[in-house]
Amino acid sequence: MGHVIRTEEQEMAVDGLKRYLAEKVETIFSKTHRDSFVPKAEMRAIMTELAGFGLVSGMVREQHGGMGIDWLTNTMLFEEVCATSADLSIPVLINSFGAQMLDLIAPDHLRDRYLPGLVAGTAFCSVAVSEPDVGSNVLEVKTRARKDGNDYIISGEKTWISNGSYSDFLICTCRTSDDPRKGLTHFLLDKKEHPYEVRDIKKIALNSQSTAQIFLNDVRVPASNMIGNEGEALKNTLSLFERSRVFVGVQGLGVARRALEEAVRYAKERKQHGKVIAGHQLISAMLAEMATHVDAARLLVYRSASMIEAGMSAEMEAAMAKYYATEIAVKVARQAVQIHGGNGVTTDFLVEKLAREAIIMTIPEGTTQIQQLIIGRALTGVPAF
Repeated sequence: MGHVIRTEEQEMAVDGLKRYLAEKVETIFSKTHRDSFVPKAEMRAIMTELAGFGLVSGMVREQHGGMGIDWLTNTMLFEEVCATSADLSIPVLINSFGAQMLDLIAPDHLRDRYLPGLVAGTAFCSVAVSEPDVGSNVLEVKTRARKDGNDYIISGEKTWISNGSYSDFLICTCRTSDDPRKGLTHFLLDKKEHPYEVRDIKKIALNSQSTAQIFLNDVRVPASNMIGNEGEALKNTLSLFERSRVFVGVQGLGVARRALEEAVRYAKERKQHGKVIAGHQLISAMLAEMATHVDAARLLVYRSASMIEAGMSAEMEAAMAKYYATEIAVKVARQAVQIHGGNGVTTDFLVEKLAREAIIMTIPEGTTQIQQLIIGRALTGVPAF
């Protein structure tokens, strides 16, 4: 909804994906597994199909087996997934950024072993940064990797880890020294070879996929499973956050857009006082405001994606996109419920689910308040945290 300028190739890619999602995926997440867990085999089958449309595979360079799709086109494709199902968007997002890390900074032997499965949609990864006492401040990571001969022994706890029970492997941020900035390192843990315990977390929404706690109890990992150089995890994580914030912004955009679409459809069908409610001025004004917010969110998200594609720093712009799009998702979904009236709070209508999902969107990859601090720091040069 709302005009988007696309090239002919982008239009074909988006239209093909949109048809597939409507025909094969929509009812799985809106009805069959509306609030229940999608088994790994079923999620894998969907991810395999999505790989053919450029999801995950598009984030990886061609020389490493991916499609090498530009950032703006990737963003357009991801928006369609998000508008269909926020639950489905999470495995796509996590696998995408796990694939990027393998593509860009992993040693050849890890890239050759683990990247093809992500590109094909047959494997799942998790990216573990957050801990019970560590959210946006990566410097406070406590999970410890202790050198022992040719191995590292890893102990700690991670939480709010997407893809947790799906994951075939884990890219884990660990502390290898006490240096706050140069003491963090990434390791790859294979779930079969380096077992870690996973416990799923139940939430207000987004329970059709896995969000988990991960427990690492003296897990022995070869030093060769290090991703990037020792002590460079902070730099690599902050770069990842800038990019992933754009995609979380797209998740907010997708939820808001779908809520608007549902509200428009309902307003054109529901009759009150002798005419469809779309003909009532207050309803019309609400829809106009919702549509304007959705389009504004899209412009912010697409701008930051275009800047990343151009090789520009987009720290402030990505924070703006994430902040605005996710907050607008809450507002637009709330208005969609209001337009539905009593029906809006029943499970017979999708807007009830969208409203619950929107509340969550303002939290991952840094809360709204963290985004505001990032924007303020970019404007003034004065850090407030």
